[in-house]
Amino acid sequence: MLAAERRDHLLDLLARRGKIVAKDVAAELGISEDTVRRDLRDLAGEGLCQRVYGGALPVSPAVADYGTRQGVAPDGKRKVASAAAGLVQPGGTVILDGGTTALAVARAFPKDLTCTVITHSPTIAVALLDHPRVEVFMLGGRLFKHSAVTCGAAAVEAAQNVSADFFLLGVSGVHPEAGLTTGDAEDAAMKRALAARAADTYVLASSEKIGTASRYRVLPWEEISGLITDAGPHDPVVEQLAANGVDLLPAD
Repeated sequence: MLAAERRDHLLDLLARRGKIVAKDVAAELGISEDTVRRDLRDLAGEGLCQRVYGGALPVSPAVADYGTRQGVAPDGKRKVASAAAGLVQPGGTVILDGGTTALAVARAFPKDLTCTVITHSPTIAVALLDHPRVEVFMLGGRLFKHSAVTCGAAAVEAAQNVSADFFLLGVSGVHPEAGLTTGDAEDAAMKRALAARAADTYVLASSEKIGTASRYRVLPWEEISGLITDAGPHDPVVEQLAANGVDLLPAD
């Protein structure tokens, strides 16, 4: 099999199976594992898969820049945002992550909502300027432009001085095996710091992120209270998550 044919075959497997196990593909094709791993390195270099130990997973579409991501799955993000906004009780305190889905959550808040929002995202803060009863508490630090959030030591230290009823967590990928992931190590650390300051953590996961993975794990499944998604209940990944005991909050 030529290199181009192997490439097409690997991409087809990734689309159909949701993952690639290098040793299995090598046995199926009668080639060495080193050849498969080399092909996967090439595909990962082009942003077409996320390499993991022993193989590869579908890459998250959230690796694109912030402006581009605002145009990805807007309907799904609005559904997730509407369901997430409904969790906020009058007088409550919520930590709201950054990113395009979190921005949709801020825009879904009723104009007369009374609550406190803690965020490390300047775009979230600006989106809430026209909500007169929402108190906004900003956490400062180095600006991570990919997701328009602050991170780093100063931001993590600031996070340690707040607390909230729950945290609405944005991630790049949601996968039964890889877990909840994002593409930057400092961003992942900041998300963990925020989750540690909330009584509950709910994950914002529009359907295009379901079954995909990024490089850095954020939290194990047992540390979240629920996953808010517009992916259908019969989606194979959603079914596996439910079987694994993940509490799913449908966003219709």
